[in-house]
Amino acid sequence: MPKDTVTIIDNATGKQAEFPVKRGSHGPAVIDIATLNKELGMFTLDPGFLSTASCESAITFIDGDKGILLYRGYPIDQLAEHSDFLEVCYLLYYGRLPSKKEYNHFSHMIMRHTMVHEGLRDFYHGFRRDAHPMAVMVGVVGALSAFYHDSLDIYEPRSREISAHRLIAKMPTIAAWAYRYSRGEPFPYPRNDLGYAENFLYMMFSYPTEEYRVNPVAAKAMDLISTLHAAHEQNASTSTVRLAGSSQANPFASVSAGVGALWGPAHGGANEAVIKMLEQIGDVKNIPRFLDRARDPKDNFRLMGFGHRVYKNYDPRAKIIRQAAGDVLREMKVNDPLFDIAMKLEEIALKDEYFIERKLYPNVDFYSGIIQRAIGIPTSMFTVIFTIGRTIGWISQWAEMITEKVQRIGRPRQLYIGEKTRDYVPISKR
Repeated sequence: MPKDTVTIIDNATGKQAEFPVKRGSHGPAVIDIATLNKELGMFTLDPGFLSTASCESAITFIDGDKGILLYRGYPIDQLAEHSDFLEVCYLLYYGRLPSKKEYNHFSHMIMRHTMVHEGLRDFYHGFRRDAHPMAVMVGVVGALSAFYHDSLDIYEPRSREISAHRLIAKMPTIAAWAYRYSRGEPFPYPRNDLGYAENFLYMMFSYPTEEYRVNPVAAKAMDLISTLHAAHEQNASTSTVRLAGSSQANPFASVSAGVGALWGPAHGGANEAVIKMLEQIGDVKNIPRFLDRARDPKDNFRLMGFGHRVYKNYDPRAKIIRQAAGDVLREMKVNDPLFDIAMKLEEIALKDEYFIERKLYPNVDFYSGIIQRAIGIPTSMFTVIFTIGRTIGWISQWAEMITEKVQRIGRPRQLYIGEKTRDYVPISKR
């Protein structure tokens, strides 16, 4: 039986070497080139890591051509229909669905650790009122390591678990307070009698002067958004968390790095960009003109919310959230003209040869912002909402990396294209 290997030949020197091929449970095989430099004196060049697997992972899997997303082997549509977010959190971190007893214990524990250290409240006052909420999130999440340094032993399983639980539990509180601070409003404390999504909405919109009841439709939608955003393979922010963690940085610092990466408009900020685009279009009758602009290579206008780095088919999360957007607007009796524009834009684009040829299908960001608008969440908070859901994916990936048998700090190489060796010339002779 032939070895499962690939032979690489350097035509310039005549050297050649065999490299093992590894195959996972799903997806393309990979060539293990760990010894490439040793064998042939070469590195690979792969800008943006288009063809490079950075790690082995058992957490999520995407088949972009077929439009498949699995969390620990479970299809996202099944989890979105049958699970809530905390059950998904348990699945992603522990690798299996919980029993009823395990779920109840986990939920009880998370919901009773939603308070943050009182000293952290004062931390917010160091920021300007007009600071973007994501700027506040980067700082406050990173500061958690200064307030919860009793669980920073990254090689002790219970310590890692406590840090993970704290991040999941406290992220909605940190996020809601970022919003309240920007408005000069009092910080509500979380309530143990509310569910995870309910608690977040309560802290976002309640006031001490009157009773506030969370709309169950809004809470269900927020829970769904968190589930759909929970994990997504080795995306930019997840890879950032892993890279930071590879230096043995604590989990709070590592996740803070991920928050910073998520902030970019090409990543977590895309749903904010979608809303701005729909507002720019303004009316259904303007759609053809903007589609013409999107096709024009000389025009810098981009059709936001269409296409994805991995998916070359309809994003499975987009199908789920599209239906949810319609349900939320109908049940909450919200008439949002942007939803009509989005629906018509999708209808036209999916029949347009330009977008079909380029496999530009709506992604999850296309409709998530519309749901959040209906709930009353401002555009500046959209990426913060993403952060709440993605935290479990980040900390699960971090914990998986920490338990790998071979621990190496991330250290990409480069193709140097600068000046060759030059001798120093004294300033008087230049």
